[in-house]
Amino acid sequence: MSRYVTIGQFIPRDSPVHRLDPRTKLAAVTMLMVAIFVARDFAGYTLLTAFLLVVVAVSQLPLGYLLRGLRPVVFLLLLTVLLNLFFSGISGGTPLVAFRGVVVTREAALRALFIAARLVLLIAVTSLLTYTTSPVALTDGIERLLRPFRRMGVPAHELAMMMTIALRFIPTLVEETEKIMKAQMARGAVFDRGGALRRARALVPVLVPLFVSAFRRADELALAMEARCYRGGEHRTRMKELRFAPQDLVALAVTVAASVVVSLPYVAWRHLLR
Repeated sequence: MSRYVTIGQFIPRDSPVHRLDPRTKLAAVTMLMVAIFVARDFAGYTLLTAFLLVVVAVSQLPLGYLLRGLRPVVFLLLLTVLLNLFFSGISGGTPLVAFRGVVVTREAALRALFIAARLVLLIAVTSLLTYTTSPVALTDGIERLLRPFRRMGVPAHELAMMMTIALRFIPTLVEETEKIMKAQMARGAVFDRGGALRRARALVPVLVPLFVSAFRRADELALAMEARCYRGGEHRTRMKELRFAPQDLVALAVTVAASVVVSLPYVAWRHLLR
């Protein structure tokens, strides 16, 4: 199971995307996420998919690794598609399938596919950020972006550190869950039989040691940071200071252009090109 969870992992490469400033990548991901929500047709998502494929190629990341990261959310995608097929709230439409009074319309099917594509793109965009940015660089980038809010009492450094540690520990917790489940199965526990309620009850013996392990890891991490004289907040120095380079401006300009192209619906482009 853990080999399919790639969210939060960093893949070191010597690529132009890896060398970008983390603030540039955070701003680019934010713009792309806004574009994903603003887009209203499949044409926009097709263009965005092509853009992400180019970014993956430039990042020198294996495409199979990115696709493998979608496996843990397959159930969520299927559930989203089914809910939108049968409870979309769309009145009327062209019937596609009818079974015992339940009618699936063409409009509901298109909407279900559109929502599923939106989820896949959101996961792909956020995964690209963690694949190409080390946890230290990500922490520095988030802290720099939150720095203007410190005058309002926002603990920028502490928030950035918590977000980065939480993201980094997702694969670790999944691996720990897998180990606990295998240990429980060796003792005779069964997790894949029975109804939903029985499967939920079977997970209780997994949750308790998982929480204990998470607290133990958090305590060990705090001790290790204190042993290395870590002091966060004000007057903390860095080995590498973040600096904007010309390639960051180019990357931001390309991302802004791609976001605008994706956000405009196909009808608007036809109107502009007349």
